[in-house]
Amino acid sequence: MEQDLRSIPASKLDKFIENHLPDTSFCADLRETIDALCALLKDRSFQGPVRRMRASKGVKGVLIKEIKKQLCEIQHERRFGVKFEVHSLRSPNSRALSFKLSAPDLLKEVKFDVLPAYDLLDHLNILKKPNQQFYANLISGHIPPGKEGELSSCFMGLRKYFLNCRPTKLKRLIRLVTHWYQLCKEKLGDPLPPQYALELLTVYAWEHGSRVTKFNTAQGFRTVLELVTKYKQLRIYWTVYYDFRHQEVSEYLRQQLKKDRPVILDPADPTRNIAGLNPKDWRRLAGEAAAWLQYPCFKYRDGSPVCSWEVPVRTCHHHLRPPTPLLFIYLENLPTQMWSLHSCGGHWLSLFHSHLSTVHRFHGLTGCLSG
Repeated sequence: MEQDLRSIPASKLDKFIENHLPDTSFCADLRETIDALCALLKDRSFQGPVRRMRASKGVKGVLIKEIKKQLCEIQHERRFGVKFEVHSLRSPNSRALSFKLSAPDLLKEVKFDVLPAYDLLDHLNILKKPNQQFYANLISGHIPPGKEGELSSCFMGLRKYFLNCRPTKLKRLIRLVTHWYQLCKEKLGDPLPPQYALELLTVYAWEHGSRVTKFNTAQGFRTVLELVTKYKQLRIYWTVYYDFRHQEVSEYLRQQLKKDRPVILDPADPTRNIAGLNPKDWRRLAGEAAAWLQYPCFKYRDGSPVCSWEVPVRTCHHHLRPPTPLLFIYLENLPTQMWSLHSCGGHWLSLFHSHLSTVHRFHGLTGCLSG
C-alpha cells in the first residue's frame, strides 16, 4: 500500500481515496453494533443511585474495571454480527479500555478506546459557542503544572462537531493524511506526534490555504506535509469555542501561545497542546515527510511538481492580537465517527474511533467518515 500511494500520480489521489473507503455494509454493521453496545452498557453499568465521588486516577481505574467486566460479559454472549474482542488493561489504574470489532469475512477491523469522563458539558449546547465564563472556571479550577489537558476526554462532543462540520472533500483529505500517518507509524514506530495533531493541521492548512469545497487534493496533501517539516514554527489555535474576550481566558491563551513550539491548541480545550511536549517526535515525522515530498504522488503525469498552498505557520503575532472568530456554515448531514454514551452514573463513557484498518492498511480516526 505504501508503494502504491507514493507512486500514484497526483491527479489520481482522489481515485485512491475513493477506492479505499470503508465498505458500506461494514460501516452499517459497525454503527448498528455500537448503538446496541451503548444501550447495553447504559442498562448494565453503574446501576443504583448516583453518588458524588471525587475524581481521581483510582476512581477512574474502578470505573474502567467495571466497564471491562460488562464488556467481557457482552463479548461472551455473542449477540453481534461482528467479532468482539476486549483487550487487557495496560495497568491497574488505566484511564482507558481498548476493544476491537472486526468482520472476518470483510477482513476489516476497528479499534476503540472507552474513556470514563466527567459530564463537564452537560449544561452546554455543543452546537453553540460556550459562555466564556465556562472556560474561565475551567482554567481557574485545574491548571497545576503538568496537569494541562487532564479533562480532555470531557470535550469529545465539541471535538466531534469541530471535525464533522467540514466539507466532504476536506474530510477525504484528512483520511488521506491519517493513512499516511499510519504508514509512517508502521515504519518508524513510536513515539510520534498524536494523530489528532495531523488532523488539526489538515484543517488549518485548508482554512488558511484554500477554504473552497473543491480543491486539488495533492496540493492539500503536500501543504500538510510541508507544515510537518516546519514543526518548529507551528503556533496554531482556533477561536470557535473560546477566544480572547474574557480577560482570564485571554491571559491564559497568551501564556499558552508563548510556549515553545510546536503549539497546536485543542480547539475545544485551551489547556491542551495537541502537538505534545517532545519535539523529537515531530523531528522523526518531519524527516519522513521531507522524503515523501519527492515521491511521484506529488508530481503530475508530465513530471511537473505539485505546488502547495500558501499557508502561514504562525496564526498570531508576537503581541498576540485577538483574532477574528472563524465562522463555519457547513451544515451537511454527516455520519459521525464518534459515539458518546451519556449519563452512566453521572459520567460519560466516551467511545471513540481509535483507528480503522483493512487488509489495505487504511487507518485513521476519521476513517469511518463517508462522503
